Order: sequence, then C-alpha cells, then structure tokens
Amino acid sequence: MTARRVVAFGGGHGLSASLRALRHCAPELDLDITAVVTVGDDGGSSGRLRAERGGLPPGDLRQALVALAGDHPATRRSAGLFQHRFAAVPAGVPPLGEADPAPAATDGRDPDPRDQDANSQGAGANGPGAERASTRADGLAGHAVGNLVLCGLMEMLGDPVAALEHAGAMLGTVGRVLPMSRQPVGIEAQVRGVDPAAPDEVRTVRGQHQVAVTTGRVESLRLTPSAPPACAEVIEAIRAADWLIFGPGSWYTSVLPHLLVPQLADAIVSTSARRLVTLNLAAEKETLGLSVADHLAALHWYLPELKVDLVLADAKAVGDPEPVERAAESLGARLVLAPVAVTGGTPRHDPAALGAALVPVLGADR
Repeated sequence: MTARRVVAFGGGHGLSASLRALRHCAPELDLDITAVVTVGDDGGSSGRLRAERGGLPPGDLRQALVALAGDHPATRRSAGLFQHRFAAVPAGVPPLGEADPAPAATDGRDPDPRDQDANSQGAGANGPGAERASTRADGLAGHAVGNLVLCGLMEMLGDPVAALEHAGAMLGTVGRVLPMSRQPVGIEAQVRGVDPAAPDEVRTVRGQHQVAVTTGRVESLRLTPSAPPACAEVIEAIRAADWLIFGPGSWYTSVLPHLLVPQLADAIVSTSARRLVTLNLAAEKETLGLSVADHLAALHWYLPELKVDLVLADAKAVGDPEPVERAAESLGARLVLAPVAVTGGTPRHDPAALGAALVPVLGADR
C-alpha cells in the first residue's frame, strides 16, 4: 500500500493532540506525517528565549516533536527530558551536587511524555507554591529542556529545519516537524470590548499570548510582517500531500495564522490534496462568543478560496448539528460526527478515539 502523506497544521496542545491521534492510525494506514507549526509564540519560556536569543520560539515545535516521538524506551525517556521544565529553586537549598537528593518514587517505568499536559508549566516560576516560598535567582527556572536544546541546535546549525531534523532523530520521531516560516512572526488582533467599561471600543492587542488570553471579541487578525516567507519544505509537503488537516487548536493563534502566510495560502488552495478540519471541543478565551459554525466561517473569512472536504467534530460538543452542517457545506465539506473526547474532566481530545475516527476518513479512496 502506498503511504498516505498527511500534513497537519497548528501549534501547541491542539496540534499535539492531532499528531498523537495520527500516531495511533499511522501503522494501519501507513501514514507519512508532516507537522507544520506556527512561529508566533511570545509567552513563557519560548517568549523569553525569543526575546533574549532571537530566532524561532521553540515551545510549539518541541511539543510537536514530542507528540511524534518513537516508542523505544530510550526515545521515550528523551521525550520526557524534552518536556522537563526547570523548577525555581527555593532559597537555602544547596546547589546540585552539594547534597544527595532524595530518590524520586517510581514504578520503574518512564511515563509517556505524549500523555503529559502539553501546556503544563510544572513547578517552575509560575507553578504551585511559587508565591509561598522565596527562591534564589535562577535563569533556568521555567524553561523546558527541549526549548533550550532546540535553541542550541538552531544556533549551532544555523537553520531551524536542520535543527528540527536533528532533534527528530534524537527522539526517533515518526514523521517530521517543520516551521511555517523560518522567521518568527508577530500576531496582532483588533479586539472589541477589551475594557469591560467600554464594551464597544476596539483596541489593537499585540502578541500571541495577549491575543490568546484576551477577554474581548476578536474582530480581525493579522501577522507582522504581513507576508512572511513560507518555509520552502512546507510548500513541497503541501504539494505532495494526500491530506491537509487543520485543527484542533486555538483558532486565532494556532490555526488561522497559517492561512495568513500568502505563499502557504496559495499552496493550500492550489494543491490536489483533500482537506480536513477538526473542530475544538469547547471555546477558549480568544473565541468566546464564537459558535462552532462561526469557527468554520472564520476559515472562509480569512481564505475565501479555501475548499474543505470533511469537517470532523464531537457530537456532544456540536449540539444542534444543523448550523454546523450548513457552515460545513458552505466550504464544500461534509460533517462527520464521532465521539473523540475523553470522558470526564476538562474538554480534550482522546488521541485513541480521534485516531479511530480518522482511520476511515483518511483511508477512504476518492
């Protein structure tokens, strides 16, 4: 059977969930997976490294690599190392090596890093207890090891794609990870009602983090620069793809930015690949007030030429399917409903369930 070439677009936890789902169905369908990651992150460890060292923010790239990491015990441990986040050191604790640390409780197995919360900050600078104990100055606090490794590789090799290929070899990734552009971008939004005292006032909100946590309604989105050069390897992957997958993920800061890169938009529209949109399970801060159907309308708003073949959604999250079906049809798509959420807890995709739902979709002949 000829491998099916799948290109998944996104960033952060949403793309990680999609990639882990693709990992579940990769053996059955012989998938060739390429992850394309946004490069606008300016918060947390990535924001600090971007401000201090320049180059691409590594956090979302790291999460995609870990999601595709191999299953060998050594690569799983390496993936766990990439996810490890340095904690702030309480004042009075001797430096490492001056005292023997107590051994950590373990059952002898390494946890699967792909099952960790991709947005977890651990016990770092913003972690639990940060305000209850004084800490000594520590430049590593809050940084994920994988972010530092990627930053070092990008400086050493001089090319982010070469750095990601090397990191992928370290983790035994099943598939590859590419940035949507070799240069970082800024994300800006016109937001109505940022100030509750002026609900009709529209303000410019700058930075991916600020847009993601805004309490107002996003009216429009743009990148700075407005036409960043697309990664050439991404264009090649799109042209060779059988499927393009958008979502799940933060709509304005992880999904839509790909459509705002002119060269990417042209390739996405002109490719012969089929296109699948996976909808979110719940609204996030940046999309409060948007219905499920509005998420699909936003795709058309930012890329009117975009045609979609299938929209995949969880039936419970959709509720009344009729408006979502109409929105899907306006993009040329058919709505497919499947139980893809974990049971109980906060709304998040179950990689095994999402993978099971993707098998008949991605495996179907034209």
